[in-house]
Amino acid sequence: MKNKNTLPVPVRPKHKRTKAQIRKDVTGYIFILPIVINLIVFHLYPLISSFYLSFTEYNIISPAKFIGWDNYKKMFLEDPIIWASLKVTFKYAIISVPLSLAVSLLVAVIMTYPSRMTNFYRVIFYIPSLIGGGVACATVWKMVWKIDGPVNMALQSMGLEPIRWMTDTKLALYNIILLGVWQFGGQMIIFLAALKNVPKELLEAAKVDGATPIKSFFKITLPIVTSAIFFNLINGIISALQQFNAAFLVTQGGPLNSTRLYGLYQYTQAFEYQHFGYASAMAWFLTVIIVAMTAVVFKSSSTWVYYQDEG
Repeated sequence: MKNKNTLPVPVRPKHKRTKAQIRKDVTGYIFILPIVINLIVFHLYPLISSFYLSFTEYNIISPAKFIGWDNYKKMFLEDPIIWASLKVTFKYAIISVPLSLAVSLLVAVIMTYPSRMTNFYRVIFYIPSLIGGGVACATVWKMVWKIDGPVNMALQSMGLEPIRWMTDTKLALYNIILLGVWQFGGQMIIFLAALKNVPKELLEAAKVDGATPIKSFFKITLPIVTSAIFFNLINGIISALQQFNAAFLVTQGGPLNSTRLYGLYQYTQAFEYQHFGYASAMAWFLTVIIVAMTAVVFKSSSTWVYYQDEG
């Protein structure tokens, strides 16, 4: 028996879609289809495949053989080189990321001063970030810093001894770091955009109160651009921990493994030794490290990142 007090549930009438609406939807699907295909073919499928291969012994020629956790056991317990490469990679990241942030922010601040050549300087500083990791640029970098290169020729002209920038175990990694820092153009552009959001009224008021430019920078400008620092810091950490090109193209991991970054050692395992399963396990271990480090930075951001809409 139905309750008389029960209100009838309204039923939404079904609207028949017109041909124009269907055509519009199909057009939208066609436009996003390349992105979906790219996501599946070049991101999702390799991600799933590498996770499976990390539990296998695979050399491309033979079918993958499932070996369980053996790759991870070898990585953590039997391979000392992997920990040495991690040490080099962390040293690279700890030095290059803050240095790159400082240089890019400094140049961005200088670029905010009005000048007829400002746009030209911005282009010049941004170009290295486009070609810095390329083969041609790394080759030129190697020629510049080699024992008989222009840098050492300049030192000899001043009566100084040539320096083995790339063959000295104490200097080679710093040469690679310098190449990485040289590619600060992308970070500089982001800082330039953030600096435009600094209210001029605050800077003018601070100037009236007698604040020096340096004090205004640290008390007003720097807190406002912390969101850009946070963004560049995250990207810098991820990029530094995955660095490969510089070590491979300039020093090939030498001398004596002093520049053997984690990415280079992973490449060696995969393409020189044909240990693709082991290299996949290394990739997932690095993924865990990157996620953990970015999570720590995100967690700490609440204490030092300032957003203007927060008041």
